[in-house]
Amino acid sequence: MMKIDVMTLFPEMFAPLEHSILGKATEKGRLSIRYHNFRDYATKARHVDDEPYGGGQGMLIRAQPIYDCYRAIDKVTQRPRVLLMDPAGRAFDQSLAEELAQEDQLIFICGHYEGIDERIKPLITDEVSLGDYILTGGELAAMTMIDATARLLPDVLGKVESHLDDSISTGLLEYPQYTRPYDYEGMTVPDVLMSGHHENIRRWRLKESLKKTLDRRPDLLAKRDLTAEEESLLAEIRDERTV
Repeated sequence: MMKIDVMTLFPEMFAPLEHSILGKATEKGRLSIRYHNFRDYATKARHVDDEPYGGGQGMLIRAQPIYDCYRAIDKVTQRPRVLLMDPAGRAFDQSLAEELAQEDQLIFICGHYEGIDERIKPLITDEVSLGDYILTGGELAAMTMIDATARLLPDVLGKVESHLDDSISTGLLEYPQYTRPYDYEGMTVPDVLMSGHHENIRRWRLKESLKKTLDRRPDLLAKRDLTAEEESLLAEIRDERTV
């Protein structure tokens, strides 16, 4: 079971993680998520922030509540992975989610207001960012990272293979998918998917993945070590577009 501890001023924001797939994973004992409020460790009247030295806008979360909160968390290892949500950190992606999914425990520190006193940095093993934009706090970023990571744990998804064909996990965007009815308002399912010919279906799906990736995320193709079949299908796609 993976243990996740979240240090935050707003534990109530994480209620969505109690539902759907992660909620079921928690019920089955595959995952444990605990929330720790900085305010519970403030030395006076739950006051956790103060003005920055040297002046400036906003308020900073003081180091003391962070340290005391961290020390109160039960650790499963001597040095667990501690992630600070920070726009200056490493960009979060699928490879990092897969890396984090191998850990026994993750601790997320969610900043708020203008930021956190720099002196908490000795606690941190990873500074992580969702992207080049600013959120009002680290809670939404932490929820996204927890969801992306926890779904990779054994027995969390319905099938062990469920995440292996995910878009991005394969290095390609996912092919189009269809379900019943065959004809909806004149829009029909591609005939190849109705053929029952597994090899033709596999090839069609790979070609559609390559086509979508070429159109929307050519950077992924540039980084991919293409197979001979993929090279051939890309050539087909380009030839079809020049006709």
